Order: sequence, then structure tokens, then C-alpha cells
Amino acid sequence: MGKAKFQIERRCEVCGNPFFAKTLESRYCSEKCGQVAYTRRKREAKKLKKLQELTEQIDDDRDYITVPEAVAMYSVSRTSLYQYIHDGRIPSINLGVRLIRVSRKELEKYFPKRNFEKKPARVLPKLYNLEPENCYTIGEISKKYNMDESTVYLHIRKYGIPTRQIGNYVYVPKYEIDNLYK
Repeated sequence: MGKAKFQIERRCEVCGNPFFAKTLESRYCSEKCGQVAYTRRKREAKKLKKLQELTEQIDDDRDYITVPEAVAMYSVSRTSLYQYIHDGRIPSINLGVRLIRVSRKELEKYFPKRNFEKKPARVLPKLYNLEPENCYTIGEISKKYNMDESTVYLHIRKYGIPTRQIGNYVYVPKYEIDNLYK
């Protein structure tokens, strides 16, 4: 990623300190803050995976569930759930030490079910027909659009347009070039 030609002042997402971004996508002031953010993302992903596994083990026909199961199924923290039970807003049954059961129906009134989103499918790159009859050469592009060959190469690299070299000629898909220089 290239450097920005102007200075962008940002606030670090980890430590909150202001910094000048080196690129447009910079979010952290240092490599250390980047590592901290990475560790947090991995920890959160591991936690969500654990909650999802616990949720999958719960039978759908059970009316009363344990507190850890409720935390896994619904978007609620353990302390908030205990506070709701203590206040009497959510009815519960105490079967002994660490054996509290809460009503699913009451939980659904207060909290939405946790949504375990799957990552969207990775978008595959376009497939191009790079046969010479479907492509322009660099020389043809520079003549057609009245620009220098170095500028054409610069735009091809900048916009990630695929190329194919056969002998001394570099071929670029006509479709991409026509869209670029409309």
C-alpha cells in the first residue's frame, strides 16, 4: 500500500493516542497496538466459537436452561442476567448450588437471540479472456486514448487490471480498458 501524499490525523483504536496515518487504511499508531488489536480479535473469535458450540448442544424443546446456556444463546452478559434474576424480572428455579434454571420464554421477551454470522463467501476474482483478439496492446491503448505508454502502465497497476505478455507485446483486456477510459 502506497503512502498518502497528505497527512491524515487519526486516533489509535487501541490506545486512543492521536497519530499521523501512513496509509489511508491505517488504524493503529504502532505495530504494538496492531498486535494488541489482532490478539483481541482472535480472542473474541475464539469466545464466539465456544458460545456457538454450546448453543448447538442445547435441545430446542427444553423450557428452562442454565445461566451459561442462556448467555450463549442470547445477547446478554452473565452479570446482567443474574441482576434480572435477582430483581425478579426473569423467573428462575434454583435446584441447588450453581443449578439455577431460567425460562426461555421470559428471556426471549428481554433479549434477542445471539446471531452467529458466518463470514461471507470470499469473492473470487473475475476471469478474463486474455486471448489477443479480445485484448489491446499497450501501444494500441496509448494511440487510441492519446496518452503515454508509461501512463497506461501506471493505470494498469493502479487499478489491478490483468495483463498477458506474448513475445514483445503486453495484452490488456479490451473490456477493462474501455471501462477505465470512458
